[in-house]
Amino acid sequence: MKAYSVHGAGLGLRRTLLGPLAEQPPTQVGFMEVAPENWMRVGGSLGKQFREFTERYPFVCHGLSLSIGSPAPLDVDFLKELKVFLKTHDIKLYSEHLSYCSDEGHLYDLMPIPFTEDAVSYVAARIRQVQDILEQRITMENVSYYAAPGQEMSETDFINAVLKEADCDLLLDVNNIYVNSINHRYDAEEFLRAMPAERVSYFHIAGHYDEAEDLRVDTHGSDVIDPVWNLLDVAYDHCGVVPTLLERDFNIPPLQELLAEVDTIIRYQQKWANTNVSDHQLAQG
Repeated sequence: MKAYSVHGAGLGLRRTLLGPLAEQPPTQVGFMEVAPENWMRVGGSLGKQFREFTERYPFVCHGLSLSIGSPAPLDVDFLKELKVFLKTHDIKLYSEHLSYCSDEGHLYDLMPIPFTEDAVSYVAARIRQVQDILEQRITMENVSYYAAPGQEMSETDFINAVLKEADCDLLLDVNNIYVNSINHRYDAEEFLRAMPAERVSYFHIAGHYDEAEDLRVDTHGSDVIDPVWNLLDVAYDHCGVVPTLLERDFNIPPLQELLAEVDTIIRYQQKWANTNVSDHQLAQG
């Protein structure tokens, strides 16, 4: 059985949740996630509150500004500062987007990396450089995208090639697979099962926006819908019981509504944990 850095069902920590979570610390939340850029230079009372949370819960970081596919050089000063932050708060793992968001300045959006052999080599080399600076493995996320410029290979082949050449891990975003499957007209389950289960560090699950019948926008601003829950079920079948984080970035409902979705994650995890135990017992005779 694979050893994971965190366990159970997680919740993204947003500033609007600091008060409610401090007043009623949820026992069902196994870990939390933040974007390090939002907290690296925060001091005072907010910094103290954040430290109280990192001392209470295991944390992972999901970055926003690494821009791994950018034509601009990596921001080494940022990475050195990030390294200190990760160590200070005992962050269990660091993940980023398999995309880019800057060149000579930040674009404030995630742009698609061309699915080409040259891009595989370029991105993998930059991931290895990041891992050398941080002195740890990092985890890259499959992203939602709305165009595929210069595509020469499939997205699944591209992701697998980057992960292998860089020797890094995968943050499998289940909602992104669903969104992309609608926008780019492919089979979501087939895509998911093409992902390397042995490299998965954790899952993301989230809501999205229906712009049109054939266009979904990845927003993290609504409840998770049934087809995405069903795809999470497939993900557990493919990968086993993987730590899973609920993302909610805006239109954040009352804490109890968020925790109800965390509870749904836990129910799926318990289902597959029980299934795996039963299968093992049958194998033992």
